[in-house]
Amino acid sequence: MINTYKQYLNRENILTFQDMEFLHNDLIIEIVNDEEALELYNELIDDAIRYSQIRAKWINMNNDEKKNIDATRTCSHNALITDFNILSRYLKLKGKNTFWKEKLGDDRKLIGDFACYIVFINSINSR
Repeated sequence: MINTYKQYLNRENILTFQDMEFLHNDLIIEIVNDEEALELYNELIDDAIRYSQIRAKWINMNNDEKKNIDATRTCSHNALITDFNILSRYLKLKGKNTFWKEKLGDDRKLIGDFACYIVFINSINSR
């Protein structure tokens, strides 16, 4: 199956690339000069990479393959959500803006989408 960005845009409750770029920039502004926040962000990146690898393969898996990896996928997604929550709480404690997290809320799909966007940005900058 060949997928396109346009297909994604036709789904309900999505973030466009522009939305994700805005949220990512919003996040970066708050963590750029904070060593602890950067450490939390790097932990988030590690979990986002693990999660995105599973998610990228998911669409091409058959039902048996999905069944075998579903618990791992859920665990990976939960770890990622925890990372976002920890970073958000830390920034709030420091009196910093967490609009990016407010926009994502607790929506598992949006959080997963945003994590994949961050992995994409890091990937294309790693050349």
